[in-house]
Amino acid sequence: MRSLFLALVASLALALPLAAQDVAPPVSAATVQTGLAAVIAANAAAIAKPSRQSIGPVIAALGQAGTGAPAFLQAWADKKLGARKADGAIFRVTKTAAGYALADPATGVDRGRAAKAEIAEIKPNAGVRGLIASALIQFQLSDPDPKQRLAALTTLARDGAAEHLAPLAASIETETDPAIKAQKDRLLGLLTIRFGASPAARIAAIESFGADLGLDFRAALNPILATSRQVFDAAPGANVAALLTPGKPGFPEAEAYDLLVSQGLAPKRLAPADLRAALESHLENGAVGGVPLADLSDPGQREAAYAALEAAGKVPAGATPAEVRAALAAHRFADIYAEPDPAVTAAAKAALQSVSLKVSAMQGADLTLDALSLASIYFLAAIGLAITFGVMRVINMAHGEFITMGAYTGYVVQQFISDYTISIAVALPLAFAVTFAAGVAMERLVIRHLARRPLETLLASFGISIALQQLFKNIFGTQARPLTAPEWLDGALVLNDIVAISYIRIAIFVLALAFLGLFLLVMKRTRLGLEVRAVTQNPSMAASMGINPDRINMLTFGLGSGIAGIAGVAIGLFAKVTSELGADYIVQSFMTVVVGGVGNIWGTLAGAALVGGLQKGIEALNPANTLAAQTWMILFIIIFIQFRPRGIIALRGRAAGD
Repeated sequence: MRSLFLALVASLALALPLAAQDVAPPVSAATVQTGLAAVIAANAAAIAKPSRQSIGPVIAALGQAGTGAPAFLQAWADKKLGARKADGAIFRVTKTAAGYALADPATGVDRGRAAKAEIAEIKPNAGVRGLIASALIQFQLSDPDPKQRLAALTTLARDGAAEHLAPLAASIETETDPAIKAQKDRLLGLLTIRFGASPAARIAAIESFGADLGLDFRAALNPILATSRQVFDAAPGANVAALLTPGKPGFPEAEAYDLLVSQGLAPKRLAPADLRAALESHLENGAVGGVPLADLSDPGQREAAYAALEAAGKVPAGATPAEVRAALAAHRFADIYAEPDPAVTAAAKAALQSVSLKVSAMQGADLTLDALSLASIYFLAAIGLAITFGVMRVINMAHGEFITMGAYTGYVVQQFISDYTISIAVALPLAFAVTFAAGVAMERLVIRHLARRPLETLLASFGISIALQQLFKNIFGTQARPLTAPEWLDGALVLNDIVAISYIRIAIFVLALAFLGLFLLVMKRTRLGLEVRAVTQNPSMAASMGINPDRINMLTFGLGSGIAGIAGVAIGLFAKVTSELGADYIVQSFMTVVVGGVGNIWGTLAGAALVGGLQKGIEALNPANTLAAQTWMILFIIIFIQFRPRGIIALRGRAAGD
């Protein structure tokens, strides 16, 4: 038994070493680095001191390192990495009061603390951060956060490259947001136009856009059609945009020869003054370069003399006119497309021509909308003036100040009511009430005492205008005051990249239509309107029928002033509210009334359309000089009045002869 026990112990003793050989010794996790950690460790020096010229391969390797790479790249771009000075190890770092909190660069696991002196912060420059952003795109395109995906698309639209085509196409298949998917599809087409693998793919991408008006589409086409002017010894074999002949329109001989000189194909042209100076300085024994002085009156002999001096090394090389002509004749000139494939340029050219036609049409539509918008503003500003001028024959030079008064009323209301929607709703009727009262006061105190004296009325209203402007300055100061539109009026209705109109302009257009309808309702369906029309056509007959013209004049002047106040609120939503606000519109208001026809609401509407359209049309022809546009518009209206002094729609009835 004892021998059996000893044999068993001996067997176990022999077996233990063999078993030990089959079990791997425990290894610290810190000594094994795979995936992202291995890439970081292998490129620690390059990561710590990156440069745009050399860091590209490192960023590419990091981008393919798998899980954790996006977080590491983002930390690098955000300057949240540091290198330990002792051994160059890379960490994610967070500043603390005592130094830095360290985290594993690959996993983000806490790695303790370090003093400030032990860590060197890694601060990549803008160029390196741009490369990092490009590497991050492939991850951001499929990020669960829609904001990250949109940010990636923005980056691609700005700095897209050929290597982004594959990840962008792959991300489209898994995209769940329809709007983002549409953006990805569009961006894929744009990048394919620029970086497609084959001409067929690029042409298909161009044709898929059709006559798209997007600026991004035109921006993708323009580089394809970019040209450079080049010179050839024989017929050019590249993708030729146009063959050029020196001396023809658009390509003078001087430009052609300068191109030869710039490419080292010919010496600089010899200027006549330089030729004369060179010959004079080398006159010896009655000859220059072997040519007698008497023969130098011949241009050919002068060139021969200079050629002899040039051959002798006495003067610098210079091309004579004959040599210039010979050099031009020996070369071919052409504008060459930057795109080498003719089929691609042909497709781009056809697409751009189609787009250009549509752009012209859309620009016309946009100009029309601008003209309608401006016409609605002029109509609102002029309708009150048309009423007072048509009924009372009063030229109210203070009409612009009633517009200003309405705008300031809106500003004051917003000081007490913070909700901009409610404040505007309150300001409109309040501005009407304030300016109506001011207009009635002006009519009672001044205008009615100057009846049938138009010159005195004009001067008196002009004086009131100046007084009101100064009063506004004393109360509100000279700085512009804000009249803020509600949030729902922010922005614009964008039909495409060309046609857009702000919501404020749309609101003013609707307001103008509403006032047109309200005015017609009052004038056609109410007793006040009947009396106003009667006084307008024949005040004496209206008085004999029991109508009080004095009362009608007062109400009419107040009504016109009140409408000017409402116009002031509307104009103040997009213009600067200052004491001179109304003065900017008084001239156009008078032109609108006079051109349209005095005393006729339809004439005022037609006049506003003509003045607004004319101003926008002239500005479109000369957008850099709005003052010139105003001048030409006034000249046109002066000529128009010469041929149609009663306006577009003349007043009918007895008053037409007044």
